[in-house]
Amino acid sequence: MPPSRHAEAPEVQLFTDGACSGNPGPGGWAYILRHPASGKEIERSGGERETTNNRMELLAVIRGLEALKRPSAVELFTDSTYVGKGLSEWLRKWKVNGWKRRDGDRLVPIKNEELWRQLDALLAEHRVGFTHVRGHSGHVENERCDTLAVAAYQKFL
Repeated sequence: MPPSRHAEAPEVQLFTDGACSGNPGPGGWAYILRHPASGKEIERSGGERETTNNRMELLAVIRGLEALKRPSAVELFTDSTYVGKGLSEWLRKWKVNGWKRRDGDRLVPIKNEELWRQLDALLAEHRVGFTHVRGHSGHVENERCDTLAVAAYQKFL
């Protein structure tokens, strides 16, 4: 994608979190999408009856990026090492290897492939950087996303 596509893109912040009661078990995802220049902010959350924490972490990012109405420069704030390493280290290799990962001397299917493919498609539309935040450490937006994600799965308990 040509860099000029993002030259006039708005700068937005995307805060995300996923949560599960059991793993697998009922799970929830949540995001806060903020446009600092205008002060506009939206929160969304949802959940599934039977899922994993990693799926919820991915869905939070996917749903947040899907909410953008045009190509954007996004700073993603996540406490998920899985999402962070996936974006910065693993994704490129998985694609080269046909959406497989190395397990010793063989290639095996990656987990959550359909979600990683959705996220990859969204990454082609937006310029996304990410910042890892420590979970449950008092980061205001991360704590809010955690509260929303937990509330989303509690309806399944």
